[in-house]
Amino acid sequence: MTAATLAATVGATVTGAPAAAAPQHNTAEFRGVNWADPRDNFADDPVVLSGLSASDDYAHTYAKATRVITAFRANLGADTVRLPINPYTVNGPYWKAYRGVIDAATRQGFKVIVSYWEGTGARKDGLIDDTRAYRTMWDTVVHAYGDNARVHFEPMNEPHGYTDTQWADIAANWLAAYPDVPRERVFVSGAGYNDHVTTVCADPRLRGTHLSLHHYGFWKSYATYDQWVADLKERIGDCAGRTVADEFGAPMTTGLDYDKATPSDNFVTYVQAVTDTFRELGMGSVYWPGLRTGDTYTLQQLVGDPERPWLATTNRSGADRLAWAWGRGKPVTH
Repeated sequence: MTAATLAATVGATVTGAPAAAAPQHNTAEFRGVNWADPRDNFADDPVVLSGLSASDDYAHTYAKATRVITAFRANLGADTVRLPINPYTVNGPYWKAYRGVIDAATRQGFKVIVSYWEGTGARKDGLIDDTRAYRTMWDTVVHAYGDNARVHFEPMNEPHGYTDTQWADIAANWLAAYPDVPRERVFVSGAGYNDHVTTVCADPRLRGTHLSLHHYGFWKSYATYDQWVADLKERIGDCAGRTVADEFGAPMTTGLDYDKATPSDNFVTYVQAVTDTFRELGMGSVYWPGLRTGDTYTLQQLVGDPERPWLATTNRSGADRLAWAWGRGKPVTH
C-alpha cells in the first residue's frame, strides 16, 4: 500500500495553510480514560468493549455503557472517554449497537474521542489496512456525529508504518475530506507510535487541530524522575497548548504505591513525573486503560452483575495521580 494510494483515497494532497483557527492555550478540559476491547483494540472483526457483548442490541449496549460511563465519573472524576473503531465495527451490523456507547457517553456530558485501530496479525503494521473501507468507515462516523460537539475524531491510532511526512499528508487529506468538521474536534496523532507531536505540530496544514501523544514507562528500563520529565517535554516541544496525552499508563493491579516517592522504581517515578508535567503544562490526559479486562494497567475493573455492570478502582494511588494531573488532589514530595 503506497502513500500515493492513500492520498488518492483519503483526498487530494493539501498544500498551504488553512484558514486561521482560534489558538489553543491548554487542553486541560480533557480528563479521561480509554475503554478498550480485551484484545487491545487490534481486531479483524468488530471491537467489543470490556463488559459489553457482541450479541447486545442498541438498548442493552446503551444501558450497560451508561453504567460504565457513570462509574468512570463517580470513581475517577473523568469527563472524557476514548473509544476504538475499525471498519468491521462501523461498516457492518454491529455499528447500530456500538452507537449506544457513544450516545450513552455524550448524553451524560462526556467528551468522546473516536479513534481508528488497525487489525491484528500481519495487519498490525502501523498502516491503514484497507483505504476504501477506512474511508467508508469515516464517512459513516462523521455523518452520524459531525454535528455532535462532544464527539472528537482521531484519524488513526499509532501510525508507525508511515514516515513523519507521509503521516502528515494522510492527516491533512483527512481534514480536506471532511472540511465541515471543526478542526478543534480532530485529534491528529503524533508520528510513529504517537510518540512525538513536534512534526505534526509544525505542519501548517494541520493548524487548529488537537494533537495526541502516547507516552509509556515501559519505553525505558529505568529513568529518574527528572529524566522522565525531560523525555516527555522533548516529545511535546512547544506544542503543549494543542496536545492531549490520550494514552499513558503503568501497572495498577500489582500493588505499586504511586503516592510515595520511590526513586528506585521506574514505573513510580514515571507516573509521578508525567502527571506532574501534565498538570504543569495544562495538558489534558486520557489514561490507558480506564477499563480493559485482563490488563494489569487497568485502573478500573468490572464488579457485580454483568447485566448491570459497575466498576471498582484497582489502585487508589494511581487514581490519586490521575486526579493530580487533572488539577485536584495533593502532590508527591520528591
